[in-house]
Amino acid sequence: MQDQNNPLLCDPAEGVCGIPAGTLKKDVVIPGTKKPVKVIYFTDPICSSCWGIEPQLRKLKLEYGGNIEIEYRMGGLLPDWSYNSGGISKPSDVAHHWDEVSVYYDMPIDGDVWLEDPLPSSYPPSIAFKAAQMQSSEKAVLFLRTIREMVFLQKKNITRWEHLETAAQKAGLNAAQLKTDFEGNAKLLFEEDLNLAGTLGVRGFPTMFFIDPSGNKEIVYGTKPYPFYETAILKLDPRAARETYGKDWETLFSIYPSLTAKEFSELSGTPRMESETLLNELVAKGSVEKRTTKNGAIWMKEKPAAGM
Repeated sequence: MQDQNNPLLCDPAEGVCGIPAGTLKKDVVIPGTKKPVKVIYFTDPICSSCWGIEPQLRKLKLEYGGNIEIEYRMGGLLPDWSYNSGGISKPSDVAHHWDEVSVYYDMPIDGDVWLEDPLPSSYPPSIAFKAAQMQSSEKAVLFLRTIREMVFLQKKNITRWEHLETAAQKAGLNAAQLKTDFEGNAKLLFEEDLNLAGTLGVRGFPTMFFIDPSGNKEIVYGTKPYPFYETAILKLDPRAARETYGKDWETLFSIYPSLTAKEFSELSGTPRMESETLLNELVAKGSVEKRTTKNGAIWMKEKPAAGM
């Protein structure tokens, strides 16, 4: 991914970060799942299109969590800066692009991290995620969400250990063990993810493979509207039915302790502008806190989020 195309120059229209060339393969045998549908999700901690998919992904877990098992795999979006392509040759060139992507996806992203404390690679946080998975798959997802909020909203360079350690503690992980695994076997697990991505022909993120026990597959490439993901599940498991969940703000924040206005709108079924008004009213009442960036905000109710 280093040579022809710039991985950080994401295409919002296609919803993809990475190289759009290449062919996704459907004929590779992948181990099955205990649930009707297995989802192999190739992503990266600094993939802006993957941040854009969070509202749809969170809703998918709530409505079809009983039917799907999601397996997170790291794709290795930014090995290093040894290239010059796509109009981006250095970290500072990414800043404006991230600001534009933020508006397109209606998800808060502050591109100034690339001006203030740029990341040399996405490999360290990817390896840290694999280390987190070694402790707990559920806590690893919390860890990934936390480091994404750090880099996209708080302008933190998540290749720095102090930030990874803070995220680990917030996710309920053993930070000392995370460091040991980060420096050890997690690197091998990350290499396995890269190899699997190559075998399957993955050339961009997000890429999701939906697979049933018979090996039938559906692929959703890029950030797409919610019905694309729902349809992929229903093609493989026509009997799958939406699960009901509480759409009031207390219930949603008890499941996901941080929500953007876009996420709240997607999960609650409330129109986007009404969602932001409601969230701001909750801030005024002291029910939730708000963190504002130059490109949007996120609302938080600090409470453990059991595995979501």
